[in-house]
Amino acid sequence: MTTQTAPKTKIKIAYFDFTSCEGCQLNKLNLENHILDLLEHVEIVEFREAMDDKADSYDVAFIEGSISTPTCVERIHDIRRRAKILVALGSCASIGGINAMKNLQPIEDVREIVYGEDKYLFPTLPAMPLSAIVKVDYEIHGCPMSIPEFLQVFKALAMGKAPIKPDSPVCVECKLRENECLFDRGMVCLGPITRSGCDAICPSFGQFCTGCRGLVPNPNKNAMLDILTDHGLSLQEAEKRLLLFNSYQHPDTFK
Repeated sequence: MTTQTAPKTKIKIAYFDFTSCEGCQLNKLNLENHILDLLEHVEIVEFREAMDDKADSYDVAFIEGSISTPTCVERIHDIRRRAKILVALGSCASIGGINAMKNLQPIEDVREIVYGEDKYLFPTLPAMPLSAIVKVDYEIHGCPMSIPEFLQVFKALAMGKAPIKPDSPVCVECKLRENECLFDRGMVCLGPITRSGCDAICPSFGQFCTGCRGLVPNPNKNAMLDILTDHGLSLQEAEKRLLLFNSYQHPDTFK
């Protein structure tokens, strides 16, 4: 007599986008060789970039983009109620990203610049990460998000495990890859205070770190400013570098 085992129930996942370029969602469509393996364990029930279906609930909701309008606030609350686990994808969703640079100016000035005389037709808010509005269970940083990190988080959630949250600086990954320090090549780099998890992909290809993954916990920002100015940047230029992706968390830190 043979014993039949019930097929394993696939977890239901959904993807959503808010204020963003949608690059993180498109990056997922580049998984190519991994897609079929992933689909053995999950069922995609909602994903505007790839399908028209809608769902009432999800085990995991992956969210790209920052919150920047009253409608965004309503939508993210609705998604949060439907999702058991909510994951922020990319710098816009996890730290506010480049969108949050608008927060450095009066919001009415921003509306005037963008919409002109039609500004009253477009309600807007300061750009915020998802965590400013709802509980976020996990974050996948980067602009766009790192595919290897996404796969790591995706597989951990599919197996019911908690993903690892990197908190060391990018410099650690650079040293592990035995990269030549870009400061020694005449560049300025935010690797000393930027959260790791990208495998130092930019420095490994000769591009300085722009801080797209956000700052490490308790960064020494004043020391970073000193390093940048010692390597040729004016204080104003150094502050702009640091605020490019970190305007939401640290709007007044570098003043």
